[in-house]
Amino acid sequence: MLWTGPHTGHKVAGCWIFLSFFLTVHIHFAAGTSGDGSQSQDDMHVIHNNQLDLREIVFIIQSQNNSFHVRQADKRRADLLKQAQGLTKKPPVVLLLHSLSHNEGDWSILPLLPYLSYSFGKNSSWIVFLEEETNVKMNTLIQVLAKFDKNKDWFLGKPLHDEESTIIHHYAFAENPSIFKYPDFAAAWALSIPLVVRLANKVRDEPLKSDFTIDLKHEVALYIWDSGKGPDLTAVPELCTEPENSPQALYCATTLSSEPPLCGEAVTKGDIFVAVKTCRKFHSERVPVIKKTWEKDALFLEYYSDHADPTIPTINLGVPNTERGHCGKTFAILQRFLSSAVPNTKWLLIVDDDTLISIPRLQVLLSCYDPSEPVCLGERYGYGLSQGGYSYITGGGGMVFSREAVVRLLNSGCKCYSNDAPDDMVLGMCLNALGLPVTHSPLFHQARPEDYARDFLAHQVPISFHKHWNIDPIAVFNKWLKDDLRANPSDGLNKSTKTEL
Repeated sequence: MLWTGPHTGHKVAGCWIFLSFFLTVHIHFAAGTSGDGSQSQDDMHVIHNNQLDLREIVFIIQSQNNSFHVRQADKRRADLLKQAQGLTKKPPVVLLLHSLSHNEGDWSILPLLPYLSYSFGKNSSWIVFLEEETNVKMNTLIQVLAKFDKNKDWFLGKPLHDEESTIIHHYAFAENPSIFKYPDFAAAWALSIPLVVRLANKVRDEPLKSDFTIDLKHEVALYIWDSGKGPDLTAVPELCTEPENSPQALYCATTLSSEPPLCGEAVTKGDIFVAVKTCRKFHSERVPVIKKTWEKDALFLEYYSDHADPTIPTINLGVPNTERGHCGKTFAILQRFLSSAVPNTKWLLIVDDDTLISIPRLQVLLSCYDPSEPVCLGERYGYGLSQGGYSYITGGGGMVFSREAVVRLLNSGCKCYSNDAPDDMVLGMCLNALGLPVTHSPLFHQARPEDYARDFLAHQVPISFHKHWNIDPIAVFNKWLKDDLRANPSDGLNKSTKTEL
């Protein structure tokens, strides 16, 4: 209902690297194929003569600096090390990405390449990246990697492609968007060490562009491809996003968990205060969509506008409307959230008036996070990450803040440099200055469903989308975000995968 009232040196925990250099176990495999028909035998090992030491594989879990995500990453690392015990007495190298340094840009991978080349260029053959929820069958994965000549440049993964040119990829390959393949990180992806070394030299010799990081998996693939001078992504069918207990996963080296994290009961509606940013010209166009879709799922919700309209109702915060940025309005919302004018809730959700969101799914997700911590959650973008930049939650998909995060932001004295400054980026700069992490969830989306690869959306239960452009927003909400147990699962949302929340 409406509520009417500087980059430091990298560190590696423990002795994993030291031990890994002394692994001597050799694993032999019978003849096989890569699973990719485009691979010639010349590009492959003669498999029955191939040897791959477990020590040659470095696992990097793409972890995040948040207590929930650290726990998830620790569980994934423990599972990998437990599997390794069955193959060798000494563990492989398993690293948590967030702990490698204090460099904010490490999550964008490319600034990390020189460190990886320096640390593992002489003693390893593969770097395997995986997400916290990626299950690995280590024995199968070693067999898969053993099919490829480790002395050549290899970029391996489960390929995604765009059905149409999209704004999140800067309309790349507009004439034939499906021609370019990029990896689904959830399936894990791998770089051969010769490629890592070559890319690291390129990063050192040619400074990375200091601009936006929007869709990391696409941008990493573009950098590796290098306008045709580097390798394409090689499709590896054993890298999968199937649920781990599905029949289709039998031959997979990687799968996704079929059960959600055990985070307890979903937070209540009364734990979330929802702030909708709007303006007079969209009162009759966009606000009715919210009222017809997700408004009813919010217990405490206010619309903030440049014009007070009692029929909605909207609240004028005294900040003039701007065509872009809206920083002044957002900071006024943060201040109001901490005031006695609104209920004292644990969480603040700020959305645009053309954001489509599932409040019930958000309630489930937030059960994994501690509101006493400074949590800032949503779809993470980056700016200038290679040159001391910062991460931020892109506003269109929804920005979620714990009360503690809002308190710290406002107590810091951080302010907008103008009312029309980009609010999400200013908040990112403030959080970076405070040393507070930005937490990424791929379930929030800055764009429309058609702007994302079909296979990428197929294994998630999305929380939000953004923009009404060239779509029927109510139909999009009903297909992708409405939970109706009586209805058949929509395309891309099957019952076996509705657990990734």
